[in-house]
Amino acid sequence: MTNNTICLLPGDGIGLEVIPITTEILEVLDVGLTTESHPIGWRCFNETGTALPKSTLDAVIHSGIGLFGATSSPTGGAPGYSSPIIDLRQQLNLYANVRPAKSLPIPSSRQNIDLLIVRENTEGLYIRSEHWKDQDTVIAERQITRAGSKRVAIKAAKYALERKGILTIGHKSNVLSLSDGLFLQVVRDTAKSYAPDIEIKEQLVDSLAHDLITQPETYDVIVTPNMYGDIISDLTSALVGGLGVAPSANVGDNCTIYEPVHGSAPDIAGKNLANPTATILSLAMMLEDLGYDNASNRLKSELHNTLVAGIYTPDLGGEATTETMLTSILEKLTK
Repeated sequence: MTNNTICLLPGDGIGLEVIPITTEILEVLDVGLTTESHPIGWRCFNETGTALPKSTLDAVIHSGIGLFGATSSPTGGAPGYSSPIIDLRQQLNLYANVRPAKSLPIPSSRQNIDLLIVRENTEGLYIRSEHWKDQDTVIAERQITRAGSKRVAIKAAKYALERKGILTIGHKSNVLSLSDGLFLQVVRDTAKSYAPDIEIKEQLVDSLAHDLITQPETYDVIVTPNMYGDIISDLTSALVGGLGVAPSANVGDNCTIYEPVHGSAPDIAGKNLANPTATILSLAMMLEDLGYDNASNRLKSELHNTLVAGIYTPDLGGEATTETMLTSILEKLTK
């Protein structure tokens, strides 16, 4: 982080409702961080011809810290449009997507879950590579590299050291012996070298998905290639309340962009019904990563107290509005 300014990237839909909340929270926490908002997303594309303006990209690079909301995407695509969050991940080399899943005091959350998924974020099938197709067939490239696998292994091993010391590698090398085989071998060897004291487990990703349903409380840190992590991280969010409570971080060596993963939710946009929990937990992740542990803990504590009081939005079975939840948290923080 090169200054004390957080780049807010609200985007579209409910991103415009939940991301600005962080400015009020930071003012109350009084940690010396300020915010500035920058355009991004589908509305920005329609107004300017680009979903990720150079000025926005430059601001994120200068700050080193961003908080991304959500962007709408046109059905079937649009000429010249590409996903700005994928562009940010690629251009800023945000190679690790970090998704915690932790039990919350709400009826829809299973208890005793506290795990972290570290997903490789720039390779796999999500690279912007050549796709071959004719009328009947499409062939897409899948990229797994030694360098990409090594750096995400170090990140995952570091988290495992800070937590319970258990690292599970999710893979499918029994079928994808070359690509997943390389990922498994590099991650295993790198993690053993980086953190000899952690316990390393290897599990086929389909078996892993099964066990995350039946015994999620037994997992600590899970590291996977890109697409597997995309899928199982949504699965684990469902165990603790859904996408409305799912925070994340897109982590690189020089920049991190935090992100609630619920999407733009156009069906509830503008109705004051958006769940701010994922954004608040993403902000708490940011504060902890920046060294403001006390502020992070205070924020998580007052969110917890708000949920315990039954103040939560309809997606969690409650009747609160976005504003009601925010007001409750701010009031508790100021006491």
